[in-house]
Amino acid sequence: MTAALEPVAARYLGGPTTIPPEPDGIVRAMTMVLRLERPPAARTPVLEAAAAAALAVCLDPRAQPGGEWAEPVATWVGNRIRKIARRARTAHWTAVQELPGVTWTVGPQDNPAQVRALVPGPVDEVPRTVSRLQIGGTDLDPDEPGPPPPGQPVIWLNAGLEMSVGKAAAQVGHASMLFAAARGLTEVPPFAVRDAEGERWDALCAMARSGEAVAVRDAGFTEVAPGSMTCVVTTTPDRP
Repeated sequence: MTAALEPVAARYLGGPTTIPPEPDGIVRAMTMVLRLERPPAARTPVLEAAAAAALAVCLDPRAQPGGEWAEPVATWVGNRIRKIARRARTAHWTAVQELPGVTWTVGPQDNPAQVRALVPGPVDEVPRTVSRLQIGGTDLDPDEPGPPPPGQPVIWLNAGLEMSVGKAAAQVGHASMLFAAARGLTEVPPFAVRDAEGERWDALCAMARSGEAVAVRDAGFTEVAPGSMTCVVTTTPDRP
């Protein structure tokens, strides 16, 4: 495990916990910019790119001790791990490539899904390049990605919560970080993202309670109630 994720392993993987407000009163977040051109990429690869991009920032050498991103990443990870999804296209998407962060691409070359996760910082101090991007309007039509590839970690989204794509992007970003911390990963794996409901979701929750899978419980700042289980990550996609 890289040093940037050690606080995640120490604090978030011991079960449900109450995270106190930021001690300095400064709210920090990672901005995740979803590239949504016309027509946009499909929903599932967008979420898969979001999961990978968020983790890629944390595992980047620049986020490790002595690196240029070390201080902002460590301060963010050491407090509440908030993420804010925004959407961009054309020139606005090109502009955010100049900001510190990692862009991840999933899908075909003719219409790939791309997400850029930016180095986290105070929400009141985001550059104009970011603040002009809309937070809403990230909904995408449901797609049918088929069964997840064997052997890949799968982030199962709680379909019953009916989260927007922006909210779901933040949750899968949380999930990839928790999974990497729990498994001691030092590289970004290819994540599959799928929806789960009914008996499958119940089985996944049971796996999380037994320690066989990694669960994300939301703080409840937006869209869902505090403590809601939004995602479960497993490496045994054919089990539930």
